[in-house]
Amino acid sequence: DPQTLELTTHVNSTLLQRSSTSQMIFGVAALIEYCAMFMTLAPGDVILSGTPHGVGFVRKPPIFLRAGDEVSISIEGIGRLQNSVSARANGE
Repeated sequence: DPQTLELTTHVNSTLLQRSSTSQMIFGVAALIEYCAMFMTLAPGDVILSGTPHGVGFVRKPPIFLRAGDEVSISIEGIGRLQNSVSARANGE
């Protein structure tokens, strides 16, 4: 059931977010249906719809991503997406 999958976010192997697709404002099927109205979806496409509770700037103390951080997001039964954070060309 795509509406009961666990979602996690790790930064540098530290779990920072854990939630479920059951907590989403709009259901998985509704998001796919809406996107398909104005674009052709293909296998491997990723639909980004927001973030679960636990975002870094509201933590005490706040947590912000820095160059070199490794961010890994996963959806139970689907897979994992991992990215490295890099500085902008101007050094920010």
